[in-house]
Amino acid sequence: MARVVGVHGIGKQLLGEDSLLKEWRPALTDGLRRAGSAGVLAEADVAMAFYGDLFRPAGEFLAVGDPPYSAADVEEGFERELLLAWWQAAAESDPAVVPPDADTLVATPRSVQAALRALSGSRFFAGVALRAMVFDLKQVHRYLTDQDLRARARDRVLDAIGQDTRVVVAHSLGSVVAYEALCARPGHQVRALVTFGSPLGIPNLILHRLEPAPLGMGGPVRGVWPGGDDLVWTNLADDGDVVALVKDLRPAFGDHLRSVRVHNGSHAHDATAYLTDAMFGKALAGGLS
Repeated sequence: MARVVGVHGIGKQLLGEDSLLKEWRPALTDGLRRAGSAGVLAEADVAMAFYGDLFRPAGEFLAVGDPPYSAADVEEGFERELLLAWWQAAAESDPAVVPPDADTLVATPRSVQAALRALSGSRFFAGVALRAMVFDLKQVHRYLTDQDLRARARDRVLDAIGQDTRVVVAHSLGSVVAYEALCARPGHQVRALVTFGSPLGIPNLILHRLEPAPLGMGGPVRGVWPGGDDLVWTNLADDGDVVALVKDLRPAFGDHLRSVRVHNGSHAHDATAYLTDAMFGKALAGGLS
């Protein structure tokens, strides 16, 4: 089995294991080089736990790709709250984005339409079609509410992890899937969990909905540690990464978690930008040593 297992993020339903590995494998090696590690990952050393196809609509004649979502398809509750949280985060990191509470001439401030319009003009979501943005919202929502899909996605990760697996690297929504998968396998041999662009720390929307449920004693909740005492968990976040709303996961999971800020430029949430960072390479090398 592979020594390193990758877990991709949202919006990859049109790709697959091999197409993602074409990007991830060289980026992982570059990250090791930036960290000064002499180790090189062979092809067999890296596997991709792919679950994106679970979100892909079944093919049919005269229809292809994502459903033609519009603003009207954003549901009240979770999807609207997450969209508004993305809007607020984008406004805080991008001066070109008008914040949700700004005094503007928009007839429906803080509406779904206003949020999508503001995000479409942000650096983070530049070039992302409206229907793809809504589809990403629905992927996160569906993972957290569809227990059959949730179990199947976690099983994809667990199936990829073997006795030889030492490091799990997980991006975006994949960090939620990987975290829950490791929690579901007590006694696993994974030495290092490296998450990046992760939404795990978002209170109420993500953190409080995790399985197993976080622990609380009347104060702030604390997520269950996804392994033994020897597991090293490193989380990387870019200040401009809208998906990683909570950059520091230590308050949610404990001070033994290593929290790292990185700088990905205009590609704040891009997986390969995270993977090639020297700090990521150090975390990976530590798990492989």
